[in-house]
Amino acid sequence: MRYDKGHKDETHRHILETAALRLLRDGIDGTGIAPLMADAGLTHGGFYSHFASKDALVREAVTHTLTQRRGKLRRSAERADDPIEGLIRYYLRPIHRDTPGQGCAIAALSGEIARQSEKTRAAFTEELFGSIGVIADHLPGGDAEARRSTALAIMALLVGTLQLARVVPDPEQSNAILENGVEAALKLARGPAVGDKEIGGK
Repeated sequence: MRYDKGHKDETHRHILETAALRLLRDGIDGTGIAPLMADAGLTHGGFYSHFASKDALVREAVTHTLTQRRGKLRRSAERADDPIEGLIRYYLRPIHRDTPGQGCAIAALSGEIARQSEKTRAAFTEELFGSIGVIADHLPGGDAEARRSTALAIMALLVGTLQLARVVPDPEQSNAILENGVEAALKLARGPAVGDKEIGGK
């Protein structure tokens, strides 16, 4: 049976969305092609009409989900009275901790991406710095270079906080990790930007 290009594009997108969910939930090593295609309601053999390899799928699925996540991050800032606080609290909210399959690939997959091909790492890095750029766009004050440096530090703090909160089984302790992360990120955002030379009027 032959399908038109629109059908193939729709199927391709469906595979990407199914893959993103499994990758975020089960990790790269825990995601096999056969069960992934079964989840998508497709045959194993159909995979190779869309992707040359699992690495190609991982690269495209991660790019797809991070692009979507970046848009949500930007909207969370734009909807808030205080954009940077809105962004930080959006990222470190309990539901994000509790639903990794719907969450940020930077927090979920960084460790595994470091062991992937250079091409996949480069694609991931491009998306990572796109998200850092969203944070930088909503920081108050400072020049572009200083805001970008601060944004990088905030992203590292957000990702690390979310990862630790997911590890800790006690809900009270995990919630405390999230809230402490919020407070620390806000101090970074509202304090002297990383890289500023003038601190304390000197």
